[in-house]
This record gives sequence, C-alpha cells and structure tokens, in this order.
Amino acid sequence: MTLMTAEKYLESMKKTKKQVYFMGEKIDITEHPIARPALNSVAITYDLCFNPEYENLFTATLESGEKVNRCLTFWKSIDDLLKKYKMIQITARMTGRGNARTVGADAINAIGSVSYEMDEELGTEYHQRFLKYLKYIQDNDFTISGSITDAKGDRSRRPVQQTDPDMYVRIVEKKSDGIVVRGAKLHQSVAINAHEHIFAPCTTMREDEGDYAVAFAVPADATGLFHVYGRQPSDTRRMEDDNSDSGNLNHGGNESLLVLDDVFVPWERVFMCGEWKWTFPMIHRFAGYHRNCYGAGKSAIADVVIGAAALMADYNGLSKKSAIRDKLTEMVHMARTIYACGLTSCVEGYCTPSGIYNVNLMYTNVTKLHVGRMTYEIARLAEDIAGGSLSTLPSCRDLKDPIVGKYVEKYLKGVDGVSTENRMKLMRLIEHFCYGQGSVYFLSEALHGAGSPQGQKLLIERESDLDTKKEWAKALAGISG
Repeated sequence: MTLMTAEKYLESMKKTKKQVYFMGEKIDITEHPIARPALNSVAITYDLCFNPEYENLFTATLESGEKVNRCLTFWKSIDDLLKKYKMIQITARMTGRGNARTVGADAINAIGSVSYEMDEELGTEYHQRFLKYLKYIQDNDFTISGSITDAKGDRSRRPVQQTDPDMYVRIVEKKSDGIVVRGAKLHQSVAINAHEHIFAPCTTMREDEGDYAVAFAVPADATGLFHVYGRQPSDTRRMEDDNSDSGNLNHGGNESLLVLDDVFVPWERVFMCGEWKWTFPMIHRFAGYHRNCYGAGKSAIADVVIGAAALMADYNGLSKKSAIRDKLTEMVHMARTIYACGLTSCVEGYCTPSGIYNVNLMYTNVTKLHVGRMTYEIARLAEDIAGGSLSTLPSCRDLKDPIVGKYVEKYLKGVDGVSTENRMKLMRLIEHFCYGQGSVYFLSEALHGAGSPQGQKLLIERESDLDTKKEWAKALAGISG
C-alpha cells in the first residue's frame, strides 16, 4: 500500500482509457486547458499527504499500521469527522474549490455503514464485498467519484412511471457472473478525474422499483461508460494563450454527465441489488455526509472571496469607510455561521452499528440550507465592494497592447502603490467566484449540490421533534395534560 504523489496521480490519469467528451470532441483531460485546472485541484490532495503541516489531516492510519488517504477510510470517531471537515477547509482555501475527493469518501462511508446493517438483517454478503473493494482502492490510492444524482426525466413521475425507463440507473440484466446496468448520473463533480466510480440511488425506491435499488462500483474507463464534460461560465477563457482573464489561474472544478450504456458489473462489485427498503438509509447517510462537506468547503471559499473584497477595498482606497467595514463584517459573520453549523454536525455525530460514525442530520441540513442562501449574499456584497468595473473590465491583454495599453494602465488604476495589473487580476478573481467559472462551485453548487433546499427542509422537519418542544413549553407555562 503506497500513497501516490501528485506526479504519480497525473501519470495514472494519462494511462486511463476513459471516454471524455467536451464541445463535440473526445479530449485528453491531462492536456486540455479547460480540464487541466480541475485535475490540478485533485492532484494537490495527493501532495498534501506528504506535507508535515497537513499530513495528520489528509492521511489516516489503519489498524494494520498502514497509512492511507483519509478519503479512503471509514470514519470511526468524532475526531475522524472533524479531521475530514478541516481537511476540506484547507483544500478549498488553497484551490478555490472543495476537496475533490470527499464525494467519494461520502459514498464509501454511506455504503459501508448501510451494507453492514443489510448483511446483519438479510444475511447478504454486501459488506464483505465492500471491504474487499475498499482494500483494493486503498492499495492503489485511487480517487473515487460518488455518483448519485439520476437524470430523473419527468420529475412528477416515479422511476417506474417514466416514459423512458433509463431516467434512473437500473439493472437491465442479471447474469451468473454479474449485472448489466443502464442510465446516467448528472452533475458529477470530479468524475472525469477519478479512477473509479461508486454508484448509488438518489431517491427512496418502492417495492415495484427493485431494479433501481442498486449500488455498485466500476472503473472510470469501463466499457460503455461515457463522460460528457459540462460547460461553465467563461470556461473558454482557459483556452486563451496566457489564461490571464480566468481569475483562478491554476485550479478549478468540473461537472459531467456520466452515461452507463449497458455496463457490466461483476458480483464482487455489487453492494445492493433490489433491496429497495434500504435505499432510504443509504441516500440519507450519503446526503448527510455530503451536506456536511459544504459547511467546510463553501465557508473556506467564502473566506477567499472576503479576502479579495477586503483587498479590493484597499486598492480602491475605501478600506476605512464604515460602510465597507460593516459589509465585510457581515460577510465574515455569514461565513463563520456556515462553518460553525457544519462543525457542530461533526461534534454531534453518532456511531452506527457498523462502527462508522455519521454526522448529526439536523445540523448538517441546517448547514446546507444556510450555504444555499448565505453564499449568494456574500457574493452580492463582494460585488458591491468591488464596484462596477467588475462587470465592464477590459481584458488583461488590453493592458499590454501597444496602442491602448497606456490608457488602460492610466484609467483603471486605484490607489498609489498598487499596479493596475494587480487590481485587474483581483477583479478577475472576484468575478470568477461571483459569476464566472468559479460560481458553479461557489454558488450554483451551494444551492443545488447534495440536494435542493426543499430536501434540506424536509430533513429538518423530520428531525425537529416538535412534540418534545411542546412539552418544554407546557412545563414552563404550567400547562398539564
């Protein structure tokens, strides 16, 4: 068992034969200028395992004494949950997006805990299969994609009611040596950068939907598996010669449509096959873990946005204005609220029968609900502080033009001592997060990722325990009965 370096990870991506398409053509993700920044964001999670300052967060030691990436382990304590949470925070501040490997970790822990309980009740062997699979990906230090969100088709209809039955990933054939699956998963973060994909249902299935109650793992270059890279705002700026107008120069994220066109899965990689009653705990444990991640990731990106806004106030000569200080304070308040809620969901976590710890579902859903609101307000205030030039800024290449460069240099200047070039770079970074390419994973993902706000409200309602609260009120008011 060996931890890979970033260099080894990038070499491994060159060797895969995965089918990745972007803008109508097949691409090499290690070379394409739009895909490469997302790859860099994964690569950093490998090198941080060797950094003495962060090694304790990014790695975990197994009972055997072997060291593995924390995203390839079961979380067996509150301390594990907290280290995972802080690991995400560190990565997000360094790259401007969350830790790209945690979605796979969320799937590992959700399936690990639920498969144990399935085996205990049903006498199946899913957990033992999963333990063998976990050992395999640990031994190879693979990046794992957790693939959950189905295409869904007509949202008013159940999976079995769809005109096209492939709108939810399903089993189309059972064989002596495995199953054949068909369907698609949408909005798949880090999928094109992964070695392996773990699939699980995205909604609770009913008795007549057993074919949709399926969880399994396949290599990212499995036959019949296609990745269609999604477009992002301003993404083609990455294809310009100097990349100067992209804002976040070296890092980014990606989302893709992941298609399963009759993909064969051997039985040893199947972790649920028709047990529809168990889709509920599997979905909600994954959602709980994943919503918790947003507290660390989005608050950390918010910290970067706040820093950029504060620096822009300096560059504009406005940092001492009370109105600016008030806005920055409000931004900090919201970012820390998001972080604190997610932290609480770790501290208030609990042990499942498997020994794997789950986060507190009330607090993780409160976290995600705040994330879907407060990140947008933080972005609005950052735009307010930055000023109107944020939306009308000429290209950084105009600054170097022999004819108009001197005018750009003169009229886009701020305070003395700060170059126009640096002021423009900072505006591009704020633009990146507020409505450029980075807004996909700072804003849009904050709203829709890990489930919609309505989904969080439903879980909050489920965990509210209003009857107990009524009794507390009665006791204080002196009401009996």
